Amino acid sequence: MSTRAGFVALIGEPNAGKSTLLNRMVGAKVSIVTHKVQTTRTRIRGVAMEGESQIVFVDTPGLFRPRRRLDRAMVAAAWGGAADADVIVLLIEAHRGLTEGVQAILDALGEKARGRRVALAINKIDRVEAPKLLALTEQMNAAFGFEKTYLISAEKGYGVDDLRAWLAEAVPEGPWLYPEDQIADLPMRMIAAEMTREKLTLRLHEELPYQLTVETENWEERKDGSARIDQVIYVARDGHKGILLGKGGETIKAVSKAAREEIESFLDRRVHLFLQVKVRPNWLEEAERYSEMGLDFRDGN
Repeated sequence: MSTRAGFVALIGEPNAGKSTLLNRMVGAKVSIVTHKVQTTRTRIRGVAMEGESQIVFVDTPGLFRPRRRLDRAMVAAAWGGAADADVIVLLIEAHRGLTEGVQAILDALGEKARGRRVALAINKIDRVEAPKLLALTEQMNAAFGFEKTYLISAEKGYGVDDLRAWLAEAVPEGPWLYPEDQIADLPMRMIAAEMTREKLTLRLHEELPYQLTVETENWEERKDGSARIDQVIYVARDGHKGILLGKGGETIKAVSKAAREEIESFLDRRVHLFLQVKVRPNWLEEAERYSEMGLDFRDGN
């Protein structure tokens, strides 16, 4: 039997469920999942094995109307991810249907997806009645010539196996791109930083959504098999530091504990996690911070 391998880009509006679908396909938590929009900043790749096929997922930031440098860099990364892929899957939410944002993606897709196989995945189907789903399927396929349409629930797993089976056939023939046991090509330092950022986002979702970033500064392997991880949380203002620390340091302690537990379960060993908060008023304008997030600073121009 010949092997197949290729890149699949999941695109869609923020919060369409791309990260949840990626985690469901890969079978491990690789891309962070929160109820905040725009939480995926980098093109995290997860690798799924299906028969003799290796499907490498490019999880792109949500496509939206950019207002500032970070937004523009994220949108450029999303379309860049689609341009690098063999297959593109557009994910939309069943209950929201053909929104303005989805229409804007469809308008750009014709040019961006040239020469690639494109499928539609209508997500969160458990929120909508069957007749409405049928009408949406027809409306979307009239708007763009999708090769396939899948009705799924990424959260509950409905329809995901069928989509994965099609992707396994759709990627080109060729040797595998990654060792079989590798699930993400992001360095562990970055995955650990993403896990901490997820906990911060969940905890502080109202106060500080996009004014912070997390970097793993130091990673030390201990003789007893554990790891010491030092991370810095950058915030834009002094006032943010207080919010992050919380009364008597309780917020940062809770975040640190939750992040440590998640990193430990991912690595399957003990972790000593140390968090520091630093105020960097202009971190949103620093090229170095963008590189740490896997984005290109120049794309923000």
